[in-house]
Amino acid sequence: MKYHPIQSSLFVKNRKNFAEKMRPNSLAVFNSNDIYPISADSTMPFEQNRDLFYLSGVDQEESVLVLFPDCPKPQYREILFLTETNEHIAVWEGEKLTKEAAIQTTGVKTVFWKQEMEKVLFELMSLSDTVYINTNEHYRANVETETREDRFNKWLLAKYPAHSVAKSNPILQRLRSVKDPIELDLIQQACDITEKGFRRILDFVKPGVWEYEIEAEFIHEFVRNRSRKFAYTPIIASGNNANVLHYIENNQQCKAGDLILLDVGAEYANYSSDMSRTIPVSGKFTARQKEVYNAVNRVKNEATKLLVPGADWNSYHGEVGKIMTSELLGLGLLDKADIQNEDKDWPAYKKYFMHGTSHHMGLDTHDYGLLLEPMKANMVFTVEPGIYIPAEGFGIRLEDDVVIQETGEPFNLMRNIPIEADEIEALMNS
Repeated sequence: MKYHPIQSSLFVKNRKNFAEKMRPNSLAVFNSNDIYPISADSTMPFEQNRDLFYLSGVDQEESVLVLFPDCPKPQYREILFLTETNEHIAVWEGEKLTKEAAIQTTGVKTVFWKQEMEKVLFELMSLSDTVYINTNEHYRANVETETREDRFNKWLLAKYPAHSVAKSNPILQRLRSVKDPIELDLIQQACDITEKGFRRILDFVKPGVWEYEIEAEFIHEFVRNRSRKFAYTPIIASGNNANVLHYIENNQQCKAGDLILLDVGAEYANYSSDMSRTIPVSGKFTARQKEVYNAVNRVKNEATKLLVPGADWNSYHGEVGKIMTSELLGLGLLDKADIQNEDKDWPAYKKYFMHGTSHHMGLDTHDYGLLLEPMKANMVFTVEPGIYIPAEGFGIRLEDDVVIQETGEPFNLMRNIPIEADEIEALMNS
Protein backbone atom coordinates (compact mmCIF):
# COMPACT_ATOMS: atom_id res chain seq x y z
CA MET A 1 0.00 0.00 0.00
CA LYS A 2 1.13 3.54 -0.66
CA TYR A 3 -0.21 4.85 2.64
CA HIS A 4 1.54 4.68 6.00
CA PRO A 5 0.46 1.89 8.39
CA ILE A 6 -2.66 2.67 10.44
CA GLN A 7 -2.69 2.05 14.18
CA SER A 8 -4.35 -1.31 14.84
CA SER A 9 -6.04 0.21 17.89
CA LEU A 10 -8.56 1.80 15.49
CA PHE A 11 -9.72 -1.58 14.22
CA VAL A 12 -9.69 -3.16 17.68
CA LYS A 13 -11.98 -0.38 18.89
CA ASN A 14 -14.26 -0.66 15.83
CA ARG A 15 -14.73 -4.39 16.37
CA LYS A 16 -15.43 -3.87 20.07
CA ASN A 17 -18.07 -1.24 19.26
CA PHE A 18 -19.70 -3.55 16.71
CA ALA A 19 -19.66 -6.56 19.05
CA GLU A 20 -21.41 -4.57 21.77
CA LYS A 21 -24.38 -4.06 19.44
CA MET A 22 -24.76 -7.75 18.53
CA ARG A 23 -27.43 -10.04 19.91
CA PRO A 24 -26.44 -12.64 22.52
CA ASN A 25 -24.79 -15.78 21.15
CA SER A 26 -24.52 -14.45 17.61
CA LEU A 27 -21.75 -14.27 15.05
CA ALA A 28 -21.11 -11.89 12.14
CA VAL A 29 -19.21 -12.48 8.91
CA PHE A 30 -17.60 -9.89 6.63
CA ASN A 31 -16.09 -10.61 3.21
CA SER A 32 -13.61 -8.74 1.07
CA ASN A 33 -14.61 -7.53 -2.37
CA ASP A 34 -13.89 -9.42 -5.56
CA ILE A 35 -11.29 -8.43 -8.08
CA TYR A 36 -13.58 -7.57 -10.98
CA PRO A 37 -12.69 -8.71 -14.53
CA ILE A 38 -12.61 -6.44 -17.56
CA SER A 39 -11.83 -8.82 -20.43
CA ALA A 40 -9.21 -11.41 -21.36
CA ASP A 41 -6.86 -11.47 -18.34
CA SER A 42 -7.44 -7.83 -17.40
CA THR A 43 -8.97 -6.78 -14.10
CA MET A 44 -10.02 -3.58 -12.44
CA PRO A 45 -7.80 -2.29 -9.61
CA PHE A 46 -8.79 -3.93 -6.35
CA GLU A 47 -11.00 -1.92 -3.98
CA GLN A 48 -11.51 -3.33 -0.51
CA ASN A 49 -14.98 -3.72 0.98
CA ARG A 50 -15.13 -0.71 3.26
CA ASP A 51 -16.92 -2.56 6.07
CA LEU A 52 -14.23 -5.24 6.23
CA PHE A 53 -11.53 -2.54 6.13
CA TYR A 54 -13.29 -0.57 8.88
CA LEU A 55 -13.32 -3.60 11.17
CA SER A 56 -9.91 -5.07 10.35
CA GLY A 57 -7.62 -2.83 8.29
CA VAL A 58 -7.08 -5.72 5.87
CA ASP A 59 -6.62 -4.34 2.36
CA GLN A 60 -6.35 -7.44 0.20
CA GLU A 61 -8.72 -9.75 -1.64
CA GLU A 62 -10.12 -13.11 -0.48
CA SER A 63 -10.20 -12.15 3.18
CA VAL A 64 -12.96 -12.93 5.68
CA LEU A 65 -13.54 -11.65 9.22
CA VAL A 66 -15.71 -13.53 11.72
CA LEU A 67 -16.84 -12.00 15.02
CA PHE A 68 -18.39 -14.22 17.72
CA PRO A 69 -18.16 -12.28 21.02
CA ASP A 70 -19.93 -14.94 23.13
CA CYS A 71 -18.03 -17.93 21.76
CA PRO A 72 -17.23 -20.37 24.59
CA LYS A 73 -13.78 -20.78 23.02
CA PRO A 74 -12.10 -17.40 23.60
CA GLN A 75 -9.63 -17.86 20.75
CA TYR A 76 -12.57 -18.01 18.31
CA ARG A 77 -14.23 -14.71 19.30
CA GLU A 78 -12.38 -12.92 16.50
CA ILE A 79 -11.05 -14.83 13.50
CA LEU A 80 -9.46 -13.67 10.28
CA PHE A 81 -9.27 -15.95 7.24
CA LEU A 82 -6.70 -15.10 4.57
CA THR A 83 -5.43 -16.55 1.31
CA GLU A 84 -2.27 -18.47 2.09
CA THR A 85 0.76 -16.67 0.75
CA ASN A 86 3.72 -18.49 -0.76
CA GLU A 87 6.91 -17.88 -2.74
CA HIS A 88 5.14 -18.13 -6.11
CA ILE A 89 2.60 -15.43 -5.15
CA ALA A 90 5.40 -13.29 -3.73
CA VAL A 91 7.28 -13.43 -7.06
CA TRP A 92 4.32 -12.79 -9.35
CA GLU A 93 2.08 -10.48 -7.32
CA GLY A 94 4.06 -9.39 -4.29
CA GLU A 95 3.81 -10.98 -0.88
CA LYS A 96 0.37 -11.14 0.69
CA LEU A 97 -0.26 -10.77 4.41
CA THR A 98 1.45 -13.39 6.52
CA LYS A 99 -0.29 -14.49 9.70
CA GLU A 100 2.17 -12.45 11.74
CA ALA A 101 1.65 -9.32 9.62
CA ALA A 102 -2.13 -9.75 9.76
CA ILE A 103 -2.06 -9.91 13.56
CA GLN A 104 0.02 -6.74 13.66
CA THR A 105 -2.25 -4.92 11.17
CA THR A 106 -5.58 -5.91 12.67
CA GLY A 107 -5.10 -6.79 16.32
CA VAL A 108 -6.98 -10.06 15.61
CA LYS A 109 -5.07 -12.82 17.40
CA THR A 110 -6.49 -15.84 15.54
CA VAL A 111 -5.66 -16.11 11.85
CA PHE A 112 -6.39 -19.11 9.61
CA TRP A 113 -5.77 -19.71 5.95
CA LYS A 114 -8.98 -19.52 3.95
CA GLN A 115 -9.09 -23.22 3.05
CA GLU A 116 -9.87 -23.93 6.72
CA MET A 117 -12.86 -21.61 6.83
CA GLU A 118 -15.74 -24.03 6.15
CA LYS A 119 -14.49 -26.44 8.81
CA VAL A 120 -14.05 -23.73 11.45
CA LEU A 121 -17.30 -22.02 10.51
CA PHE A 122 -19.21 -25.30 10.89
CA GLU A 123 -18.06 -25.50 14.50
CA LEU A 124 -18.90 -21.86 15.17
CA MET A 125 -22.37 -22.10 13.65
CA SER A 126 -23.16 -25.12 15.81
CA LEU A 127 -22.40 -22.97 18.86
CA SER A 128 -24.38 -19.87 17.80
CA ASP A 129 -28.05 -18.99 17.44
CA THR A 130 -27.97 -15.93 15.18
CA VAL A 131 -25.83 -14.99 12.19
CA TYR A 132 -25.32 -11.40 11.06
CA ILE A 133 -25.03 -11.01 7.30
CA ASN A 134 -23.67 -7.90 5.66
CA THR A 135 -25.55 -6.15 2.86
CA ASN A 136 -25.28 -2.74 1.20
CA GLU A 137 -28.27 -0.65 2.30
CA HIS A 138 -26.88 2.81 1.57
CA TYR A 139 -29.66 5.14 0.44
CA ARG A 140 -27.88 5.77 -2.89
CA ALA A 141 -26.94 2.15 -3.57
CA ASN A 142 -27.94 0.76 -6.96
CA VAL A 143 -26.00 -2.46 -7.32
CA GLU A 144 -26.57 -4.91 -10.18
CA THR A 145 -23.35 -6.93 -9.84
CA GLU A 146 -23.41 -9.88 -7.44
CA THR A 147 -20.66 -9.35 -4.90
CA ARG A 148 -18.56 -11.89 -3.01
CA GLU A 149 -20.61 -10.92 0.05
CA ASP A 150 -23.84 -11.71 -1.84
CA ARG A 151 -22.57 -15.12 -2.90
CA PHE A 152 -21.39 -15.94 0.60
CA ASN A 153 -24.72 -14.94 2.15
CA LYS A 154 -26.60 -17.22 -0.27
CA TRP A 155 -24.32 -20.12 0.59
CA LEU A 156 -24.46 -19.50 4.35
CA LEU A 157 -28.24 -19.20 4.57
CA ALA A 158 -28.74 -22.31 2.43
CA LYS A 159 -26.32 -24.39 4.51
CA TYR A 160 -27.57 -23.15 7.90
CA PRO A 161 -31.30 -22.44 7.43
CA ALA A 162 -32.21 -22.93 11.12
CA HIS A 163 -30.24 -19.89 12.32
CA SER A 164 -31.89 -16.59 13.05
CA VAL A 165 -30.65 -13.91 10.67
CA ALA A 166 -29.77 -10.34 11.59
CA LYS A 167 -28.39 -7.39 9.61
CA SER A 168 -24.99 -5.86 10.15
CA ASN A 169 -25.75 -2.79 8.09
CA PRO A 170 -27.81 -0.74 10.59
CA ILE A 171 -25.05 -1.16 13.17
CA LEU A 172 -22.38 -0.14 10.68
CA GLN A 173 -24.40 2.83 9.46
CA ARG A 174 -24.36 4.27 12.99
CA LEU A 175 -20.80 3.36 13.87
CA ARG A 176 -19.16 4.43 10.63
CA SER A 177 -20.95 7.79 10.54
CA VAL A 178 -19.19 8.97 13.75
CA LYS A 179 -15.45 9.21 13.16
CA ASP A 180 -12.66 8.20 15.50
CA PRO A 181 -9.79 10.73 15.89
CA ILE A 182 -7.53 8.41 13.89
CA GLU A 183 -10.07 8.45 11.06
CA LEU A 184 -10.29 12.24 11.19
CA ASP A 185 -6.51 12.40 10.82
CA LEU A 186 -6.68 10.14 7.75
CA ILE A 187 -9.44 12.25 6.16
CA GLN A 188 -7.37 15.35 6.94
CA GLN A 189 -4.44 13.80 5.08
CA ALA A 190 -6.69 13.14 2.08
CA CYS A 191 -7.82 16.80 2.19
CA ASP A 192 -4.22 18.00 2.47
CA ILE A 193 -3.27 16.01 -0.63
CA THR A 194 -6.25 17.53 -2.44
CA GLU A 195 -4.97 20.98 -1.44
CA LYS A 196 -1.59 20.23 -3.02
CA GLY A 197 -3.34 19.24 -6.26
CA PHE A 198 -5.48 22.37 -6.29
CA ARG A 199 -2.54 24.70 -5.70
CA ARG A 200 -0.71 22.94 -8.52
CA ILE A 201 -3.47 23.58 -11.05
CA LEU A 202 -3.79 27.24 -10.03
CA ASP A 203 -0.29 27.64 -11.46
CA PHE A 204 -1.15 25.54 -14.51
CA VAL A 205 -4.51 26.78 -15.81
CA LYS A 206 -4.58 29.31 -18.65
CA PRO A 207 -6.65 29.80 -21.81
CA GLY A 208 -6.21 26.89 -24.20
CA VAL A 209 -5.55 24.10 -21.69
CA TRP A 210 -7.73 21.03 -21.93
CA GLU A 211 -9.89 19.67 -19.13
CA TYR A 212 -8.07 16.34 -19.22
CA GLU A 213 -4.73 18.11 -18.80
CA ILE A 214 -6.02 19.58 -15.55
CA GLU A 215 -7.17 16.10 -14.49
CA ALA A 216 -3.64 14.85 -15.19
CA GLU A 217 -2.09 17.57 -13.02
CA PHE A 218 -4.31 16.55 -10.13
CA ILE A 219 -3.51 12.83 -10.32
CA HIS A 220 0.20 13.59 -10.66
CA GLU A 221 0.16 15.48 -7.38
CA PHE A 222 -2.10 12.93 -5.67
CA VAL A 223 0.05 9.90 -6.44
CA ARG A 224 3.31 11.60 -5.52
CA ASN A 225 1.78 12.26 -2.08
CA ARG A 226 0.82 8.62 -1.37
CA SER A 227 -2.74 8.69 -2.69
CA ARG A 228 -3.64 5.76 -4.93
CA LYS A 229 -6.25 7.59 -6.95
CA PHE A 230 -9.13 10.05 -7.11
CA ALA A 231 -11.66 9.38 -4.37
CA TYR A 232 -14.33 9.47 -7.09
CA THR A 233 -14.49 10.19 -10.81
CA PRO A 234 -13.27 13.79 -11.17
CA ILE A 235 -15.36 16.56 -12.67
CA ILE A 236 -13.34 19.14 -14.66
CA ALA A 237 -16.12 21.19 -16.22
CA SER A 238 -15.35 24.37 -18.14
CA GLY A 239 -17.96 26.83 -19.43
CA ASN A 240 -21.44 25.37 -19.81
CA ASN A 241 -20.15 21.88 -18.96
CA ALA A 242 -20.46 22.99 -15.32
CA ASN A 243 -24.24 22.95 -15.71
CA VAL A 244 -24.13 19.17 -16.16
CA LEU A 245 -23.95 18.07 -12.52
CA HIS A 246 -22.05 14.85 -13.15
CA TYR A 247 -20.01 15.89 -16.16
CA ILE A 248 -17.03 13.48 -16.30
CA GLU A 249 -15.92 13.51 -19.96
CA ASN A 250 -13.26 16.14 -19.21
CA ASN A 251 -12.44 16.43 -22.92
CA GLN A 252 -13.05 20.09 -23.81
CA GLN A 253 -10.66 22.99 -24.24
CA CYS A 254 -10.85 25.77 -21.64
CA LYS A 255 -11.55 29.14 -23.23
CA ALA A 256 -10.62 32.64 -22.13
CA GLY A 257 -13.36 34.24 -20.03
CA ASP A 258 -14.91 30.92 -18.98
CA LEU A 259 -15.02 29.40 -15.53
CA ILE A 260 -13.93 25.86 -14.65
CA LEU A 261 -15.89 23.95 -12.02
CA LEU A 262 -13.59 21.43 -10.31
CA ASP A 263 -15.15 18.65 -8.23
CA VAL A 264 -12.13 16.59 -7.26
CA GLY A 265 -10.81 14.76 -4.23
CA ALA A 266 -7.90 12.51 -3.31
CA GLU A 267 -8.27 9.30 -1.35
CA TYR A 268 -5.77 8.33 1.32
CA ALA A 269 -5.73 4.93 3.04
CA ASN A 270 -9.22 4.27 1.58
CA TYR A 271 -10.58 7.49 3.15
CA SER A 272 -12.07 10.13 0.89
CA SER A 273 -11.91 13.85 0.46
CA ASP A 274 -14.46 15.78 -1.61
CA MET A 275 -13.67 19.29 -2.83
CA SER A 276 -15.37 21.67 -5.25
CA ARG A 277 -13.82 24.92 -6.43
CA THR A 278 -14.61 27.16 -9.39
CA ILE A 279 -11.84 29.18 -11.00
CA PRO A 280 -11.53 31.58 -13.96
CA VAL A 281 -9.64 30.27 -17.00
CA SER A 282 -8.09 33.71 -17.56
CA GLY A 283 -7.17 34.19 -13.92
CA LYS A 284 -9.79 36.85 -13.25
CA PHE A 285 -13.54 36.69 -12.66
CA THR A 286 -15.87 39.01 -14.50
CA ALA A 287 -17.99 41.24 -12.27
CA ARG A 288 -21.03 39.00 -12.80
CA GLN A 289 -19.09 35.80 -12.22
CA LYS A 290 -17.67 37.16 -8.98
CA GLU A 291 -21.11 38.34 -7.86
CA VAL A 292 -22.53 34.83 -8.24
CA TYR A 293 -19.37 33.25 -6.82
CA ASN A 294 -19.56 35.31 -3.64
CA ALA A 295 -23.25 34.48 -3.27
CA VAL A 296 -22.46 30.75 -3.40
CA ASN A 297 -19.66 31.23 -0.90
CA ARG A 298 -21.99 33.03 1.51
CA VAL A 299 -24.50 30.19 1.28
CA LYS A 300 -21.72 27.69 2.00
CA ASN A 301 -20.55 29.65 5.04
CA GLU A 302 -24.07 30.02 6.47
CA ALA A 303 -24.96 26.40 5.74
CA THR A 304 -21.83 25.23 7.56
CA LYS A 305 -22.96 26.96 10.76
CA LEU A 306 -26.15 24.86 10.75
CA LEU A 307 -24.26 21.57 11.07
CA VAL A 308 -24.45 21.02 14.83
CA PRO A 309 -25.29 18.08 17.11
CA GLY A 310 -29.02 17.37 17.11
CA ALA A 311 -29.66 18.98 13.73
CA ASP A 312 -32.31 17.28 11.58
CA TRP A 313 -31.36 16.38 8.00
CA ASN A 314 -34.52 17.59 6.29
CA SER A 315 -34.80 20.75 8.37
CA TYR A 316 -31.18 21.56 7.61
CA HIS A 317 -31.75 21.39 3.87
CA GLY A 318 -34.92 23.45 4.23
CA GLU A 319 -32.98 26.22 6.01
CA VAL A 320 -30.26 26.16 3.36
CA GLY A 321 -32.98 26.54 0.74
CA LYS A 322 -34.15 29.73 2.43
CA ILE A 323 -30.60 31.12 2.45
CA MET A 324 -30.17 30.27 -1.22
CA THR A 325 -33.53 31.83 -2.11
CA SER A 326 -32.42 35.11 -0.55
CA GLU A 327 -29.20 35.09 -2.57
CA LEU A 328 -30.99 34.27 -5.83
CA LEU A 329 -33.33 37.18 -5.24
CA GLY A 330 -30.33 39.45 -4.75
CA LEU A 331 -28.78 38.19 -8.00
CA GLY A 332 -31.96 38.90 -9.95
CA LEU A 333 -32.38 35.23 -10.86
CA LEU A 334 -35.65 34.98 -8.90
CA ASP A 335 -38.32 37.56 -8.08
CA LYS A 336 -41.04 37.64 -5.44
CA ALA A 337 -43.61 36.24 -7.84
CA ASP A 338 -41.43 33.15 -8.34
CA ILE A 339 -41.48 32.59 -4.58
CA GLN A 340 -45.20 33.22 -4.18
CA ASN A 341 -46.08 30.80 -6.99
CA GLU A 342 -43.53 28.08 -6.19
CA ASP A 343 -44.33 24.39 -5.87
CA LYS A 344 -43.59 23.48 -2.26
CA ASP A 345 -42.30 20.06 -3.42
CA TRP A 346 -39.87 21.78 -5.82
CA PRO A 347 -39.16 25.29 -4.50
CA ALA A 348 -38.23 28.09 -6.86
CA TYR A 349 -34.55 28.04 -5.84
CA LYS A 350 -34.28 24.49 -7.25
CA LYS A 351 -34.20 25.98 -10.76
CA TYR A 352 -30.65 27.11 -10.05
CA PHE A 353 -29.63 24.82 -7.15
CA MET A 354 -31.14 21.42 -7.75
CA HIS A 355 -28.98 19.08 -5.64
CA GLY A 356 -28.49 18.53 -1.90
CA THR A 357 -26.16 20.66 0.20
CA SER A 358 -24.40 17.96 2.21
CA HIS A 359 -23.71 14.26 2.56
CA HIS A 360 -21.80 12.08 5.01
CA MET A 361 -18.17 11.47 4.04
CA GLY A 362 -15.48 9.04 5.18
CA LEU A 363 -14.42 5.64 3.87
CA ASP A 364 -16.92 6.23 1.07
CA THR A 365 -17.30 9.60 -0.60
CA HIS A 366 -21.03 9.29 0.06
CA ASP A 367 -20.47 7.61 3.39
CA TYR A 368 -22.76 5.66 5.67
CA GLY A 369 -25.14 7.57 7.92
CA LEU A 370 -28.81 7.24 8.83
CA LEU A 371 -30.48 10.41 7.61
CA LEU A 372 -33.53 10.12 9.89
CA GLU A 373 -31.39 10.29 13.03
CA PRO A 374 -30.01 13.55 14.52
CA MET A 375 -26.52 14.70 13.59
CA LYS A 376 -23.75 13.97 16.09
CA ALA A 377 -20.33 15.35 16.96
CA ASN A 378 -17.47 13.89 14.89
CA MET A 379 -19.65 13.22 11.87
CA VAL A 380 -18.00 14.49 8.69
CA PHE A 381 -20.16 16.25 6.12
CA THR A 382 -19.57 18.01 2.86
CA VAL A 383 -21.07 21.48 2.39
CA GLU A 384 -21.55 22.09 -1.34
CA PRO A 385 -24.05 24.69 -2.56
CA GLY A 386 -24.04 25.72 -6.20
CA ILE A 387 -25.72 28.08 -8.62
CA TYR A 388 -26.05 26.90 -12.23
CA ILE A 389 -26.99 29.38 -14.97
CA PRO A 390 -26.97 27.80 -18.45
CA ALA A 391 -28.27 31.04 -19.99
CA GLU A 392 -25.11 32.81 -18.79
CA GLY A 393 -22.74 29.98 -19.72
CA PHE A 394 -21.41 29.05 -16.31
CA GLY A 395 -22.11 27.19 -13.09
CA ILE A 396 -20.44 27.61 -9.71
CA ARG A 397 -20.13 25.06 -6.92
CA LEU A 398 -18.02 25.42 -3.78
CA GLU A 399 -17.48 22.55 -1.36
CA ASP A 400 -15.60 21.89 1.84
CA ASP A 401 -15.46 18.89 4.19
CA VAL A 402 -16.25 19.69 7.82
CA VAL A 403 -16.39 17.88 11.18
CA ILE A 404 -19.31 18.55 13.53
CA GLN A 405 -18.07 19.69 16.96
CA GLU A 406 -19.61 19.19 20.40
CA THR A 407 -20.19 22.94 20.54
CA GLY A 408 -19.73 25.78 18.09
CA GLU A 409 -19.21 25.71 14.35
CA PRO A 410 -17.85 22.67 12.51
CA PHE A 411 -14.11 22.26 12.00
CA ASN A 412 -13.20 22.76 8.33
CA LEU A 413 -10.83 20.06 7.08
CA MET A 414 -10.30 22.18 3.94
CA ARG A 415 -9.61 25.43 5.77
CA ASN A 416 -6.22 25.75 4.03
CA ILE A 417 -7.54 25.28 0.48
CA PRO A 418 -8.01 28.70 -1.18
CA ILE A 419 -11.66 29.62 -1.72
CA GLU A 420 -12.10 33.41 -1.57
CA ALA A 421 -12.43 34.89 -5.06
CA ASP A 422 -9.73 37.50 -4.48
CA GLU A 423 -7.29 34.87 -3.19
CA ILE A 424 -7.95 32.66 -6.22
CA GLU A 425 -7.22 35.56 -8.55
CA ALA A 426 -4.07 36.55 -6.64
CA LEU A 427 -2.65 33.02 -6.75
CA MET A 428 -3.43 32.56 -10.45
CA ASN A 429 -1.70 35.83 -11.29
CA SER A 430 1.30 35.58 -8.94
